[in-house]
Amino acid sequence: MNTVKNILEKKGPYFNGVPSSMKVIEALSLMKAENLSYVIVKDGEDFKGIMTERDYAQKVVLLSKNSTDTTVQEIMTVGLPSVSLDTTSEECMKLMNQHKTRYLLVCEGFNFRGIITIHDLMRDSLEAGDEFSEPIY
Repeated sequence: MNTVKNILEKKGPYFNGVPSSMKVIEALSLMKAENLSYVIVKDGEDFKGIMTERDYAQKVVLLSKNSTDTTVQEIMTVGLPSVSLDTTSEECMKLMNQHKTRYLLVCEGFNFRGIITIHDLMRDSLEAGDEFSEPIY
């Protein structure tokens, strides 16, 4: 079973960081261009949260807000569960299930190191040849 450190090394450096003052429409354009489901919200070196497709759907579309006037900070997700670099992928899966989230914050001490997604864990499991006893839907 791999650790978060191994998974982040395979992902490589993140390039989807945006400032909290960015307009939602700009963040969505980056997400589309890079085929990503989220962006990392940072002001300088300070991690603030993430903005996901789900944030956009629930906090902009359903509330009839305008994505050209709304900032990322207004809709971003904060308070993600966090893991360390030595957390195993199995522990990550359990934590995601427990918190009903698709994303985990990775920190080393107080320093932001990245985001682990449910897709990262699925890819890691498939690469490791893990077999599933039941179908995944």
